Amino acid sequence: MDTRRVRGTAPGPREIDASQLPMEQAQALVLDELRALTERAEPFTAVLLMPVPPEGRAPVASGAPATSTADRIRTLKLIRPGLTALCRGLAFVAPADVPAERAQAIHSGENLWGCPTMATQDMTAARVWAEARDRS
Repeated sequence: MDTRRVRGTAPGPREIDASQLPMEQAQALVLDELRALTERAEPFTAVLLMPVPPEGRAPVASGAPATSTADRIRTLKLIRPGLTALCRGLAFVAPADVPAERAQAIHSGENLWGCPTMATQDMTAARVWAEARDRS
């Protein structure tokens, strides 16, 4: 079953829902969707709904393809120029039921992504931030 949902085809923030996936699969999905957005060669913002960050290294769900950290780093390096040129902002949304300090584990700053980022547990705040960035 494909649990990902990408919403938003009209101008405005895209929503990428990876919240029901294991963290490694969620990270791979986010990178794949961001690559697709950069390939469109149009400015964009995105709201990224992420799963609960693991306490330690969590095993990949059985039967699911593993995406190595090295593969994710290579993908990010490939798409980063497009993110820098086209992405107006990435809003990372952690589940509301995790402690704020663990929620920060899903967020990596602008230095990594090459575009403005924010992390929150509030979907409304993420949408407002992304919409404001989309208009700028």
